[in-house]
Amino acid sequence: MRFSVRLDATLQRLIRAAHPLVGYCLALFWAGTTASAQPAETLWIPAPLARFDWQLSEPFDLKHPVDVLDLDLFEAIPQDIAQLKAQGVRLVCYINAGAWEDWREDAKDFPPQILGKSYEGWEGERWLDIRAINSLKPILEARFDLCRDKGFDAVEPDNIDGYDNNTGFPLTAVDQVRFNRWLAQMAHDRGLSIALKNTPDLLPQLIDSFDWALAEDCLNQNWCQALTPMVQAGKAVFAVEYTDQIPDQSSAWLNACNRAKSLGIAALLKDRKLSSFVKRCK
Repeated sequence: MRFSVRLDATLQRLIRAAHPLVGYCLALFWAGTTASAQPAETLWIPAPLARFDWQLSEPFDLKHPVDVLDLDLFEAIPQDIAQLKAQGVRLVCYINAGAWEDWREDAKDFPPQILGKSYEGWEGERWLDIRAINSLKPILEARFDLCRDKGFDAVEPDNIDGYDNNTGFPLTAVDQVRFNRWLAQMAHDRGLSIALKNTPDLLPQLIDSFDWALAEDCLNQNWCQALTPMVQAGKAVFAVEYTDQIPDQSSAWLNACNRAKSLGIAALLKDRKLSSFVKRCK
């Protein structure tokens, strides 16, 4: 569950087009100095309880005091990435790995036969047949390459739990584990750490492949404790809760913070569209 930016895609492309040399030289500079030749043993991995934020829609605020910032792969501007990294902020790229989005610049590259049912509640999205790794390989490899080349430090692949949804394909847990491990290998091959996103039931099979975790609504839905093995392994877990379920300034948020602290995870409150609003536990 997330909100993907569409309104500003044209504007962002115009900015990139207006300053191609500056923007992409900066991106290549940061890629060359931080990620592209980085061996797996020196991957940057977020620290437990780091100040994490996740922004996918305007109004953006890139001046928040933050340690780790998660931005959309395609919409992130190289100049912004370079400036943030110069300030010591680590960057995570959001990539929709398990669903197709009709507004993406590479949407036409997906073979029609691997597009499944519409993703309920998210207009313009359809589930992918993750068993078709040979078809997905050049598309997702290009996305992971772009993540590295723009200077990101980590990747957050979304919708990596299709096996547990009505995708239109007979996906199994075995299919999902295979796909997710493939994503993790792609990330590590490019010097990127990778987040396990919303897939608690497969954690025993995936914990060794993934470097940290991002969970949505796990405090509200009472499943954060399933991520305890990540905490015990010294890996960061960021729990994103939403104001449409836990209102700001409410006792429910205070209770959620207390539970997060008891579990050793970092909790933050966001609006469902993932704008710049953020509230962390005190």
